Amino acid sequence: MFLSRMENHCFLVFVFVFQAIFILILYRSGPSRVFRGFVEAPQVMVVDYSKPHDVYTNLSLFTRAPSEDTMPYCSAQSPVLVGPLTITFKALPSERMIIKRNPFVQSGGHYKPPHCFARYKSAILVAYRNQEKKLRHLLYYIHPFLQRQQLSYTIYLIQQVGTGSFNRAKLLNVGVREAMKDEEWDCLVLHDIDLVPENDYNLYICDEYYPKHMASAIDKFQYTLPYKSFFGGVSALTPDHYMKMNGFPNTYWGDGGENDDIATRIHLAGMKIVRTSPHLGRYRVMDYKEETEIPDPWRRPPSQHNTRKTWKADGMNTLQFRLLSRTKHPLYTKITVDIGYVPPFS
Repeated sequence: MFLSRMENHCFLVFVFVFQAIFILILYRSGPSRVFRGFVEAPQVMVVDYSKPHDVYTNLSLFTRAPSEDTMPYCSAQSPVLVGPLTITFKALPSERMIIKRNPFVQSGGHYKPPHCFARYKSAILVAYRNQEKKLRHLLYYIHPFLQRQQLSYTIYLIQQVGTGSFNRAKLLNVGVREAMKDEEWDCLVLHDIDLVPENDYNLYICDEYYPKHMASAIDKFQYTLPYKSFFGGVSALTPDHYMKMNGFPNTYWGDGGENDDIATRIHLAGMKIVRTSPHLGRYRVMDYKEETEIPDPWRRPPSQHNTRKTWKADGMNTLQFRLLSRTKHPLYTKITVDIGYVPPFS
């Protein structure tokens, strides 16, 4: 009898301690973090890339609802996700064919699910200059890819004019500023023009807490990170994340260097980088050797940047540009800008 009472007492103490620990976890991390593992469960599944699917598979199942008054919210997980996708760059798709295969894409490259209210709104921002072939390949794949995820989205092309060296980071700053005039976006997806995602479970939505690096496995790098702090290719940040780190630097002319700066300012702003699982964050890179890059005699050596001293004074708060035009095309919104050209360390 005495042992029974003792065992019962110990059991009650155990239950009380367990509940206290559980409540503490909820208080410190929030319920979304506790249960996030259930939502992200597909990231630990075994993915067979030897059996890919066409990116347009089953999209015809999404038909227009009779009335928006009775339209439901989209399901938490899209019913048409299939995983690995067939990606090839052998045949160049025409703009007319892309338009025909994406009947619900509206002028300016805007889309919202015809059958349900989207749970997420993502702006896709692409820095651009004279890369028509790559643009068509990207549009052919990215539109159905995003529709498969039941997102509301717009694709923005930020075009740099002039003969100065390309400045990807500054163009993306311009894109963020202009895109935020259209919508209160949940997520800003910063996308290189020559990368195409290989798995539709790689969701183009933001992490609630930290900037997310999505291109965690690129074929050019044997599907591994080229180095630990790599933040290039495709990334997703909420508007709050973006402003907290003062956006991207404006002073990197030519390729290279800005990715390290961006990774550093994320940490300096008190955040960290989270990454899409390499099983899902796989990308194919286009390689058109006939498209020659403009020579860059002013390439800025990364070693001459001191991000710790410059990040608060080089970014969205010092962004200057001249908006030349803003045009809605059938598959995207093109923002043409003059961002100037200042030779680094001149």
